[in-house]
Amino acid sequence: MDNISDLIKRAREAQAKAYAPYSNFRVGAVLVTKDGTTFLGSNVENSSYGLTVCAERIAVFKAVTSGEKEFAYLVISSSGMGYPYPCGACLQVLAEFSPELKIILVDEADNIKKYWLKELLPKAFLFNQ
Repeated sequence: MDNISDLIKRAREAQAKAYAPYSNFRVGAVLVTKDGTTFLGSNVENSSYGLTVCAERIAVFKAVTSGEKEFAYLVISSSGMGYPYPCGACLQVLAEFSPELKIILVDEADNIKKYWLKELLPKAFLFNQ
């Protein structure tokens, strides 16, 4: 794994680029492929909240459209208090590609919690299971 402090810094940089004029809840994500390539994502809100896209999914979509589909871990930071747990939609999208993914959550003081994706989404819908 890359240096966690460097990944936290990159997640914070992505977080600063979030478009969150409605909630002011800025999220940054760094998705790391199995070969060490990184993809950043920031949440992008819309006045029609249902069209908002989370930072985690943006990072996944950037990776997939770059030809990457095997991920090792994901680092997530936010502007809120506490740990920024990913939503169910993001967890399901992540499970599509890497059910063995390690997820690292960063609170406002840069403390971390680590989970396996299966801990956060124990019964993911996967077509062939």
